[in-house]
Amino acid sequence: MQAVTSPAALRAGETYRSVDLAGSDVDELPPGLTVRYALILRDCVRLERLPEGLRAGSIDLSGCTSLERLPEGLSASFLDLTGCGQLEEWPQAGEVSVGRLRMRDCLGFRSVPPWLGTVAQLDLAGCVGIRGLPEGLQVTSWIDVGGTNLTGLPASLASVGLRWRGVTVDERIAFRPDEITAAEALAEPNAELRRVKMERIGFDRFVAEADPKVLDTDSDPGGERRLLRVDLADDEPLVVVAVRCPSTGGQYVLRVPPDTKTCRQAIAWTAGFDDPSQYAPLVET
Repeated sequence: MQAVTSPAALRAGETYRSVDLAGSDVDELPPGLTVRYALILRDCVRLERLPEGLRAGSIDLSGCTSLERLPEGLSASFLDLTGCGQLEEWPQAGEVSVGRLRMRDCLGFRSVPPWLGTVAQLDLAGCVGIRGLPEGLQVTSWIDVGGTNLTGLPASLASVGLRWRGVTVDERIAFRPDEITAAEALAEPNAELRRVKMERIGFDRFVAEADPKVLDTDSDPGGERRLLRVDLADDEPLVVVAVRCPSTGGQYVLRVPPDTKTCRQAIAWTAGFDDPSQYAPLVET
């Protein structure tokens, strides 16, 4: 068996030791392909389809933004679908078991595959469409639930470890953010965990509870704007601009770079302007 690094070298029905086509312009693979170890198709942005019955030890499809469906009979121990935004449906038959299923930022999925075997790791970070997991699902190490709409786990996952975008968290942080206070977040000595707690609280509530320092004020058609700063131990400060919507009157906050000095500079940055002098909207909304 050989290792392949060129699409032209692949033949239908063949078995290869490994295939690494990362970043290539390949748009499809030949039928009957088996890869004993790693099939690496990362960032193959023209890849649109895969052959039925595709088998490999690990399959890396991260960044394959044109891939519209997965093949029937797909089989792997490790499957990485990070950023495959066109995928919405799972094949009716397949297998991912033993290793890891990574679905990070797959916005189209609403579920995990019904045929998923027992895996060590399940990465769902950024899968906003995931609202529940099936009873009986088995994950032996950890699940990353960051950015999903999960509010809890089935009983079969009672002892699984939890992560939020790579940071180890507990069930309260993952599923009961209303119990977290700004004071608790500010007192958290671990900078990564503090960021997660702030995200779970939400910047609006965090800033309202944290007694921020006012750096600047001005006004727009919605009313007063305020540039606010909250200092954080062993980390860059949190700086936000608080504005009101002129249509609804609702207040919201937008995070801006920590070196921002004025409200106008902050609003210009949110509109994509590094130089506020170039930001001159006819109407600010």
